[in-house]
Formats: sequence, C-alpha cells, structure tokens
Amino acid sequence: MITITSAELYTWVASFLWPLTRILGLISVAPLFGNVSVPARLKLGLGVMLAIVIAPTVPTLPAMDPMSLPGLLILLQQLVIGLAMGFAMRIVFASIELAGEVSSMTMGLGFAVFYDPQSRGRSSAISQFLALLTMMVYLATNMHLVLLSTLAHSFTSLPISAATLSGEGFRHLAGWGAKIFSAGIQLSLPIVAALLITNIALGILTRAAPALNLFGIGFPITIGVGFLMLALSLPYLATPMTRLLQDGIDAIQQITAAMVPKPR
Repeated sequence: MITITSAELYTWVASFLWPLTRILGLISVAPLFGNVSVPARLKLGLGVMLAIVIAPTVPTLPAMDPMSLPGLLILLQQLVIGLAMGFAMRIVFASIELAGEVSSMTMGLGFAVFYDPQSRGRSSAISQFLALLTMMVYLATNMHLVLLSTLAHSFTSLPISAATLSGEGFRHLAGWGAKIFSAGIQLSLPIVAALLITNIALGILTRAAPALNLFGIGFPITIGVGFLMLALSLPYLATPMTRLLQDGIDAIQQITAAMVPKPR
C-alpha cells in the first residue's frame, strides 16, 4: 500500500505552485504573452505547460506548507519576481512607443491617436506602427523564446527560498526604467532633427515672404518630411531594435542576479 505523508504532499504542491506563480507573473506583463487580446485561458494554459517542464529542474525548495503564512509570502515573492522580469522587457517596447509619440507630435499628428490594447490607453499612429514593427523584430529574432529561456534559468540564478529579496534588484529595475527616455529620444532624433531644420526653413521663408500662408503650406510639408525621414530610417531600425531587445534580456539577468539575498 502506498502511503503519502503530509510533508510529501506539501512538497509536491509547492514544487509546482511556486514556479507557476513566477511564470504567470512574467506572462501577465511580458510583451506578446501579456497582450490583452490573448485570452486568459491561453495564458494560464501556457503557464501550466511551462511549469510542468520547468518544475522538475528547479533546485531544492523550502520544506514548508505552501498555504501557511511563510508559504504565502514565498508565493507573493515569486509573483513579484515574475512581474519584474516581464516589466523589464516591457520597458523596451515603451521606449520605442515613446519614440513614435515624439515623432508624431513633432510632425503635427498629435490628433491621429488610436486605442492601444497593450497599455489600455491612447497612442499615436506612428507609435502604433513602430510598436508593431518592434513586435515583428521581437518574433523574427526569437526573443520571445530567449525570454522564456531566461525565465527558466532564473530558477537557478535566483532560487526559490524563504529569504528576503535584496533591494539591489529593484534599484536595477528602476535604473533600467530610464531607458524609456534615453532610447526613445535617440530613436526619434533623426525625424526630430529633420523637422527642426524644416521648421527653421519655413520660419525664414515666412519672414522673407509674409504673404505666404504658413499654416496652409507648413502642415503638409512637415508631415511629408516626417514620413520621408521615417521611410528612409526604416531599413536601419532593425539593428537598434534588436540591440534594445537584447539589452532587455541582459537587464532581466542583472535584475534577477541582484535580487539574490545577501548572506548576513
């Protein structure tokens, strides 16, 4: 007769529940997986499948009841780790969306906004275009698979334990958030610079010929120059986008490594 002790039962439940929580935390936030258009059942099914594959490779877990207070604290800790990993990759997409917003506002397309299901807010047409382009690069370079691989390796670099997480990891995550502004401005700089020169030229033309209707000719010219610069820069955008996505993976690894509890 097979007998199962309560300690063994707790170990089996915890060995599946705790990794599943970290996985679901990443899936709920990470690009592509966390999109609002993806059904919740599909996200849960993907998380369960990944947990079934990853759980047997997870290092030794704390021997405690997962439904006890310490067990629930570990559960919450794994959720925070997964959310931080997914949010670090989401920052890359946010920086590219900011580049589109800056370019769109400079071109005079601030009125051309659409509903963004990812952020559940309104974003400009150029921002949506660059976000879709980044998603295609994200899939073409298999970064979504690299992200899942990084998630699997995180159980080794940041094992599941009852120890308190180090605050260095959250400091790295906050510092990585600055990438939204630096990368966004750098990506939009060619369009912004070209439009600045265009506006200066239009200002000089207006001073030279005051009879010209600046609002009549300025608006189509700035939009045309903006689209022209966007078309010229498209062949070269794949390289910085790929580099940004790889930087996001590196940032996730640094964040998880910095979260490892320090010995007292």
